[in-house]
Amino acid sequence: MPYINIRVTKENGEPTQEQKEQLASGVTELFERVLGRSGKNAVVIIDEINPDDYAIGGKSVAKIRTKTLKKD
Repeated sequence: MPYINIRVTKENGEPTQEQKEQLASGVTELFERVLGRSGKNAVVIIDEINPDDYAIGGKSVAKIRTKTLKKD
């Protein structure tokens, strides 16, 4: 059984449920096309990551973005 994991940041109300359904459908179709295997039993997991929950250079992305927005 294929297991496909997508990780995406959860920002500004996105991805919506509709967008997640489109991602799952699209990645399943891509799996079938590229690997030539059936996606009938493909499991697609979409992990939503809050910008507070990951960091670049030791600083949370949420804080980095807040500082960037203040400069603009």
